[in-house]
Amino acid sequence: MKNIVVTGGSGKAGRAVCRHLVEQGYSVLNVDVQPSSDPVCPFYRVDLNDRGQVIDALQWTGGQDHPFRKFATPDAVVHFAAIPAPDLQPEDVTFRNNMLSTYNVFDAALRVGIKRIVWASSETTLGLPFSPENPPAYAPVDEDHPMRPESAYSLSKDLGEEMARQMARWNPGTSFIGLRLSNVMLPEDYARFPSWQNDPAFRQWNLWGYIDARDCAQAVEKALHVELVGADAFIIANADTVMEAPSADLMAQVFPGVPVKGTLSGHQTLLSIDKARRVLGYAPQFSWRDA
Repeated sequence: MKNIVVTGGSGKAGRAVCRHLVEQGYSVLNVDVQPSSDPVCPFYRVDLNDRGQVIDALQWTGGQDHPFRKFATPDAVVHFAAIPAPDLQPEDVTFRNNMLSTYNVFDAALRVGIKRIVWASSETTLGLPFSPENPPAYAPVDEDHPMRPESAYSLSKDLGEEMARQMARWNPGTSFIGLRLSNVMLPEDYARFPSWQNDPAFRQWNLWGYIDARDCAQAVEKALHVELVGADAFIIANADTVMEAPSADLMAQVFPGVPVKGTLSGHQTLLSIDKARRVLGYAPQFSWRDA
């Protein structure tokens, strides 16, 4: 599992994934519509809404002396390309882009013989944005929480997970690993965190969660190697919240009627990563508190 195509490798999380994989010795190809601001690996400009371009990209071998010249089929695809959040573009544009590009990547990967696909699902599938009027069913939210997409963006991710399940059923022996990423943060983003502390409602929408882009990259590498066949999804967040107040206090103040499963300790994340820890071996290494 050393030759990896990363779609969306020029994006916020994608850049961290490409850098991490390259530093770990992988051969990586960044497939995106624009070059990366951190060009650590080769770039191939591809419109993922064009199925022919996607198939071509997954069979790209580069120049004569290029490391990708050594293989015709990647070992895996990491699919992070998408309109990355709700309300950035009209709903129909977001839905059409994210659904079609995901279908094209999944389908093209299977057609060229790739059996492992790691892809970016989203925490938003679980009912975000949360509010006192739209609370979670319980906390910490885990993978058993009802899927409650509230936007075209989150609906595209929900349906992407169903697409993965059905395509895995059609293609025994394949692996589709969806990472339900929390709000991705770079180290420079941590300078904003102190301004959020006086108003818990400001970040209530995702239960005060986040994911450091470097831990996101770690989760991707774990997913590339886990012994898993079929389709599954994992919440990927950091081990703590974005707040200085204890998690139990946040829940009592903002969501007093929401059942809490177990005992909340300190700044424990309210987006449960227990399954990712148990199955993937994921263990967050970075926190804004150390920045």
